[in-house]
Amino acid sequence: MRVLVLGASGATGQQVVRQFINRHIHTRILIRKSAVLPKDVLENPWIEIVQGNINEIKDGEMNHLLRDCDVIISCLGHNMTVKGIFGKPRYLVFDAITSICETVRQRADRRVRLILMSTIGYTNTLSGERNSIGEKIIMSIVKLLLPPHRDNVKAANYLIAEIGRKDDQIKWVIVRPGTLVNHDEASPYEVCESPVRSPIFNAGTTSRTNVSHFMAELTVEDSLWKKWESKTPVIYNK
Repeated sequence: MRVLVLGASGATGQQVVRQFINRHIHTRILIRKSAVLPKDVLENPWIEIVQGNINEIKDGEMNHLLRDCDVIISCLGHNMTVKGIFGKPRYLVFDAITSICETVRQRADRRVRLILMSTIGYTNTLSGERNSIGEKIIMSIVKLLLPPHRDNVKAANYLIAEIGRKDDQIKWVIVRPGTLVNHDEASPYEVCESPVRSPIFNAGTTSRTNVSHFMAELTVEDSLWKKWESKTPVIYNK
């Protein structure tokens, strides 16, 4: 098995990489030249490092990046700076996901599992989820004013509506954590099909360690994957 992790230098992405190191799984990571990673990750024999920006990769380079990968995990996100929020690329996550899917579809011999880290702020209306009037108003404002949220919504909608449940080559899970917090170790957590609390007024918390553990378990446990395939599970700390 080989896993590709995008956004590996981010706070959650680093936790995901460590999960695979601990499981002795070959992991390819794409990082910018300016990215900073701990020495034990950079020099780990289970880690293969590719340098580059996902939004600048051409078709041939994407095909090379995806070679031999069975699972692709996206922890991509915008930097929380003025430039990162309002500057280009506006659709970092969406463009990466569509490029990956188009590349995979060009190779009839390739089957992949794709795990997208999204947000509790995404509402899966196709599964029957609905927001209150107050939540709709706030989410509309957030979507209007914050491009990263629009990016997350567009990427999730693409997997649900365009790839769907019947694509033979690409199987996917969209993971929606609550408000992300930093914990040193994994702790008990629960996974639900839909939010069990208000994503706006009572979003709950989820440690990055727990998110990374759940995504790693999706990768290695077939029964867990089958349970959540083509779904948008929500994960909360207990």
